[in-house]
Amino acid sequence: MKKSIELLLIIFVFTACGTETDKYTNKQANWEDKKAAVENFDGYNLGKTYLPVYSYIYHVFEHRTFDLTTTVSIRNISVTDSVYILKADYFNTVGENIRQYIKYPIFLGPLETVEIIIEEQDVEGGSGANFIFDWATVNDKNPPLFEAVMISTYGQQGLSFTTRGVRIVE
Repeated sequence: MKKSIELLLIIFVFTACGTETDKYTNKQANWEDKKAAVENFDGYNLGKTYLPVYSYIYHVFEHRTFDLTTTVSIRNISVTDSVYILKADYFNTVGENIRQYIKYPIFLGPLETVEIIIEEQDVEGGSGANFIFDWATVNDKNPPLFEAVMISTYGQQGLSFTTRGVRIVE
């Protein structure tokens, strides 16, 4: 009986310590594979969107902050047409362009989403960070949707919130 219990315990330990299967089967698209075949966007509907994001936010007083992980979600809301993202520039609180995420135009198929992740320890953007996206669509019916989710957890305290992009009219 004792041997059976020991054997069961050993089997339990080994199965509990086994490799975790990846539960996230829908992987993020490889941006290299998303390179747009279109070179000239004349005749397309061109747009620009501003998206506020936060590297950190203040709490209690100005010298105490929560650093945040940011997920920027770029969504094609059209069920029939592709959308093209021409630029994704990241600016800090004082308006300096600190990073360009897209080196060449990419396409998103109908209902496709791509993401940009800014890790919690990357606080270069500051409390007033933002993105400017340049994009193109075949028509003006369904412009892309830009959202950001910011999250942080410390101990038993956590917070999360979202922002949504605003189309810039020039």
